[in-house]
Formats: sequence, C-alpha cells, structure tokens
Amino acid sequence: MAEVSCSRETKETQIKTSINIYGSGKYNIETGVGFFDHMLHALSKHSMVDIDLKATGDTHIDDHHTVEDVGILLGTAFAKAIYPVGSIERYGSANIVMDEALISCDLDISNRPYLYFDLPIDGKVGNFDVELVEEFFRAFVLNAKITLHISMVRGRNRHHIIEGAFKALAVALRRALAENGRGAVPSTKGVI
Repeated sequence: MAEVSCSRETKETQIKTSINIYGSGKYNIETGVGFFDHMLHALSKHSMVDIDLKATGDTHIDDHHTVEDVGILLGTAFAKAIYPVGSIERYGSANIVMDEALISCDLDISNRPYLYFDLPIDGKVGNFDVELVEEFFRAFVLNAKITLHISMVRGRNRHHIIEGAFKALAVALRRALAENGRGAVPSTKGVI
C-alpha cells in the first residue's frame, strides 16, 4: 500500500497527513514551524515521497510537541505504506554534502526501530531549537520501524548540517524503497 492517510490529535497538536511513497516528491506542508517546514520539503523532494501534511500545535509554548508529533505521524504513515515489505531493496545509504558539511545516512527497512544519531549541534537556527532534530528523527524511526544511523562526518554551519541530514535520510529512503524486481522479500527469514 504505497498511499496512506492518517491523523493524530492530542491536547497539544492536531495533525493530518497523506503520503505516497512512490510519488514524485510533491509536497504541501504546513506545521507552523518555518525551518522545520523547509526540512520536510527537502525530505519529500529528495525521497520522491509525496507528502501532504497540516499541523497545528502549541507553538506558543515552543515547537517541541509539534516537531515530535509530526515525526510520530509521518513514521506511522511510512510504516502503514511499507509493511508488509515486498520486493524492495531494503537497505539505503547516502552521503550528502552541503558546502562544508558532509552527512552520512544508512538505513534498513527492518521492522526493528533503532536510531544512532551523531550530529553534534546545539543552539538555534533562526528560532528553531536544533535539539528538536533528534526528537524528530527518534519519533520518525520508532514509528516507521526502521533502523537509522545518521552521522556528521564534518561540518560547522548548523543549517547545512541539519539540511544535509534530512536530505541524506531522503535519498537513503528512496534507495531502500526502490523495487528490486526479484519478486521476493529481501530477508533470509522470508518476512520483515
């Protein structure tokens, strides 16, 4: 099932999304968090996953609940679209450069969530707390049920590092989701 829709409503956020994992990278994304929208645009464009997402949240407090809950819902949507796994590559890797920054991403569509996150960043990009990047990746990984390792090889500029991470995830996802044409689940177990 490549196309799915789902929603999440709490006392802190209201979010609706629909995705098509075999789309063309079209997006219509509004979270109320400008820098985060920019990152999600990059995720959609470079993964070729169509994402339609509307979120409202308690950003008058801060952006944490919105960013984390978007990660939860996008991860949930990906899991619904991916599992049960068919004839896909399963593994994906990407090294993405943005000027001085080089980010490495490796993932396994494993049905076993695990995150290794090594982006040594702190502070803000504009009004965006960069610690929320890890919150998003963790929420996404746990709910998409993928294994993800994302690391900074080098970099100084926070914007470049974070954008490189989202683009690296996007390209690795696109490669992992590519249909392999062999007609078999990519596992010796016969199931993922």
